[in-house]
Parts: sequence; C-alpha cells; structure tokens
Amino acid sequence: MANLFRTEPTEDFRKNHRQRLRERFSKGGATAMPDYELLELILFRSIPRRDVKPLAHKLMKEFGDFNRVLAAPVQRLALVKGIGPKVAQELKIIEAAGHRMALAQVLGKEVLSSWDALMRYCKSVMAHRETEQFRILFLDKKNKLIADEEQQKGTVDHVPVYPREVAKRALELNASALILVHNHPSGDPSPSQADIDMTRRIEEALRTLGIILHDHIIIGKETDASFHALDLL
Repeated sequence: MANLFRTEPTEDFRKNHRQRLRERFSKGGATAMPDYELLELILFRSIPRRDVKPLAHKLMKEFGDFNRVLAAPVQRLALVKGIGPKVAQELKIIEAAGHRMALAQVLGKEVLSSWDALMRYCKSVMAHRETEQFRILFLDKKNKLIADEEQQKGTVDHVPVYPREVAKRALELNASALILVHNHPSGDPSPSQADIDMTRRIEEALRTLGIILHDHIIIGKETDASFHALDLL
C-alpha cells in the first residue's frame, strides 16, 4: 500500500538535489533552469540544512516571478513563512549586484547613443517594484551619465517630486542635462495628467538655469513610455 503520509526529504536526498542543481547550472547556466530552481540556488546559501524547494515555489507564487522576488521590499519578504533576516539580506544583495552590473554599462557613457543599455538598466532597477520610484539621470555637456539618483519613493500610484529640489541638485552636480525616470507599478506606462503637469514644471525650472530636459521615461512591466516620443516634451 502506498505511503499516504508526506515525509521530509532525507539529508542525502537534499545534498544530491543541491548537487544536481549546481551541476546543471555549471553546464547550462541560468537558461537551463526554470526560475524557481535559480531561486533555490540562491536560497541554498542562507538555508544550508533544509529543503528549500517549497519555499522557492511559495516566493514565486507570492510575488509573481523571479525578478519581483528580488525586488520585493524586506518588509514584504519577512511576511513569508521561512524567510528570516539572513534570507532577505541575501536576496537584496543579489538584487543590488544585478543593478550595479547594469549601471556599469551606462555610467560615464554617452547615453543618447547607448539608449538600449540605459533602458535595460532602468527596467532592471524599476520595472518590478510595487511602489512608485522617481529617479533622475544627470548628464554632463557631452551627455555622459555622471550620476543616477533616487529622489523619492511613493505609494502604488503616487510619488511626490519637487521641481525646485530637482533643479538644485542639478546645479550641485554641475549637470547640463537630465533624464527623468519613474515607474508605474500597475504595469501601464501611459502618462497621467499629473505626470505631464509635473514634468512641465520641472522643465520650466530647468530652462531658467540653462539645463536641458531630454526626456521623461515611464517604466511599465512590459513596455515603456517616452515623453519625447509622445511629443510631450
């Protein structure tokens, strides 16, 4: 008669399972693995003596996909049973490393001719967040990226931005041009009237200082919107 009671995997089973995943990653890289198995590999580091497969599935179900797991706020991660401070920190370290690598592809480079790399960076940092975030890309006279700064965090549908503070920071960095970037957690990047009004106020504040506003990009989950392309700038 089949055993109807679920039992915990033995230590040998766990070790063999972990070894198989590591070997598969070594041979084929991340493309050879589904997202939950890649997440398992990360969890192995902070949970050495437990079957983490159920936890990986739980995280994927809770947040939707691999990227959203990494982008989830620590407070949200802490609500998932089995996620302690060590696991949450490990996930945020992986997220930060990915952002740092993406930023390295655009920092100090002429962004208007490296637009695809710039958009990859912006999407990696912002597309999977649950709340709105507003960032400013500061450019020098040659349109090279000299700084990328997060200005504000907001709610799921609003982030406060103050044109005077944007202009002040541009002067402090001796920036000649700016690109504004924020995300829409809803996934729809269509500009709202509030987005349009705020952008125009910032553009006016910068114009009086001789600073150019090249674009305002809204990051959605799948697509993005450019104020310049939409003739809103």
